[in-house]
Amino acid sequence: QLVESGGGLVQAGGSLRLSCAASGSTFEKYAIGWFRQAPGKEREGVSCITSNDVNTYYIDSVKGRFTISRDTTNHISYLQMNSLEPEDTAIYYCAGSQSDGRRWELWGQGTLVTVSS
Repeated sequence: QLVESGGGLVQAGGSLRLSCAASGSTFEKYAIGWFRQAPGKEREGVSCITSNDVNTYYIDSVKGRFTISRDTTNHISYLQMNSLEPEDTAIYYCAGSQSDGRRWELWGQGTLVTVSS
């Protein structure tokens, strides 16, 4: 089970850190991905980190602004979001994959991020 937190309302240029807390003892076996869905748009993948923490990936629109990380000891993944833009407004979901992103088996309920201009 995955539970996101950390969303909220922030002004453009501000920062938020999203957390994704996992229950269970197999957290380290999962790649963790962050996805978002803006109003009226399809869900898109934003970032992911592989199960061995070696590789991270970002979509172009967030490169240099967002950072994904994982605290394996405490079973938490983070998405640090800086220099937020109104276009980042969306519900953000974390997901877990045992196949490094080929299929996402676990999903959280989402946390809303609203960036005002």
